[in-house]
Amino acid sequence: MRFFSRTTLALLLSSALLFAQGTPTIYAESFRKGSTQITEDRFEAKLTPQSATYRERIKDSRGNDRYELTVTPQGPEGDSRVTSWRVKLRDLHHGIYNNILLVEQEASQDPKNNLWWLTPNPFGPVPIKAKRIIKVDAFYVTIEVKNLHFTPLDSPYLDSMDVQFSFSNHDPRESQ
Repeated sequence: MRFFSRTTLALLLSSALLFAQGTPTIYAESFRKGSTQITEDRFEAKLTPQSATYRERIKDSRGNDRYELTVTPQGPEGDSRVTSWRVKLRDLHHGIYNNILLVEQEASQDPKNNLWWLTPNPFGPVPIKAKRIIKVDAFYVTIEVKNLHFTPLDSPYLDSMDVQFSFSNHDPRESQ
């Protein structure tokens, strides 16, 4: 019979506690404070090491491509294994900023400035199952990890992650 390592046991226990406590919601506002609204949309990205990058164009309220959402894998340098994914939202009209999902433009350890980083590391800045709501300009982006899987189970390497994205012009916390 195989016994779990202490690290694996701690990870499993912290995951069980997170599920027992319910899904936390973390809200933040981007450094971008404009008036742009978007065409509301909802979609899911199914990520794997073989299909590790996801792109989606987000339209403004007039139906024109305005933003580009990208999800890219992170892992050991020179390795195809994935340990986390990073989400970026880029304004196609203002290319100076490569990610407007940030609270502050400077890197910080503040969890609210790291809502774009989807890491299952129990010591990461944001719990992986947290509902992440970010106000950008005059709209809201909601990011939720719906499912994730490791192979093998006690490995730090992800073999899949399903992420749901929601774009709305209304604060999603009001409907909760």
